[in-house]
Amino acid sequence: MHFEMYIVKCDSKFSCLNVQITLQAYVVSEPKNNRSWLCSLFIVASLICGAYFIRSAFITKEYKDRLSSWEVINMLQNSKSDTCQIQCRPPGSEALPQGIVVKTSNLQMQPLWQDSANPEPSLNLLVLAVGIKQKEIVDQIVKKFPARDFVVMLFHYDGIVDEWRDFEWSDRAIHVSAVNQTKWWFAKRFLHPDIVAQYKYIFLWDEDLGVDNFNPMQYLSIVEDEGLEISQPALDPVKSEVHHQITARKRNSRVHRRIYKFKGSGRCDGRSTAPPCIGWVEMMAPVFSRAAWRCVWYMIQNDLIHAWGLDMQLGYCAQGDRMKNVGVVDAQYVVHFGLPTLGVTDENEASISPEPYKWKGLILALRRRRNPIKSTIDLR
Repeated sequence: MHFEMYIVKCDSKFSCLNVQITLQAYVVSEPKNNRSWLCSLFIVASLICGAYFIRSAFITKEYKDRLSSWEVINMLQNSKSDTCQIQCRPPGSEALPQGIVVKTSNLQMQPLWQDSANPEPSLNLLVLAVGIKQKEIVDQIVKKFPARDFVVMLFHYDGIVDEWRDFEWSDRAIHVSAVNQTKWWFAKRFLHPDIVAQYKYIFLWDEDLGVDNFNPMQYLSIVEDEGLEISQPALDPVKSEVHHQITARKRNSRVHRRIYKFKGSGRCDGRSTAPPCIGWVEMMAPVFSRAAWRCVWYMIQNDLIHAWGLDMQLGYCAQGDRMKNVGVVDAQYVVHFGLPTLGVTDENEASISPEPYKWKGLILALRRRRNPIKSTIDLR
């Protein structure tokens, strides 16, 4: 009688080894050899049982090893999740049930009565630093921004609030007043990223801008299509006071991100990689995405006044390549009147006309006459 038995052995890497056991038993026809045949049969049966138990032991060990690994991984994941739930919570909220912790807020006004209609919250935020002398021009700006899409917030640097009540939009605007403070002082204290986290884009503008050729919704459509995290509308080069060439509007252009300057100091060419040649906007009319503003807010120092120099550092907050994510929108442009505002004591100097850019020459002459130490112009 001839027996062959195969034992399959698998290690932890699932590579298997076949072991062939060959047993031969010879059955002798003579009755006196029956005992020998029974012994051979017993040996074969014992080997089969042994092989079975050996194979079971290997499989059991491998299963236990895998199960142990899964338990360790699951334990680590749960531990990490539990740790994050504790450490990632806002300071001071550790004692509260997780379900009632609210990390962010918004500027949406709430009705006094529960049965009053509560409109859908606006998705964007318009912020203006204003004085009463620019009241009419601010009215023109606010009216350009649809109420359903924008929350309006006014920073009153002259402390005058009540005289704005005659505008129909005044009651839905947020009014914040502090005498002789610039928009960056206000922004650091009242535009914390967790407060404005709901808003997709934040317009942080000066008050002396003409918006006859500006449409906010078309502007945002271009910004989103171009992937701009930090942007500004271009300035009309004829009617505006242009401080930097990169902000001037280019005709027949939708957006530009760099300029070329081959004469004088500060030359810019195709190899330029730093502002103000590329990836730069001015601080009079910046527009920030939600993510960019969260970064910019942390960069604003508590004693920052005019933000001179901050514009050179905005590339850190471009959420990637500032040469691509920072740009000037030519298709939607504004006029920068360059009106002296904060710090001006002469009422005649801060007044406006229906077409303020016609007074550009007079304004520049007045600036040259004033003591530069006492004058403060443009909330930048």
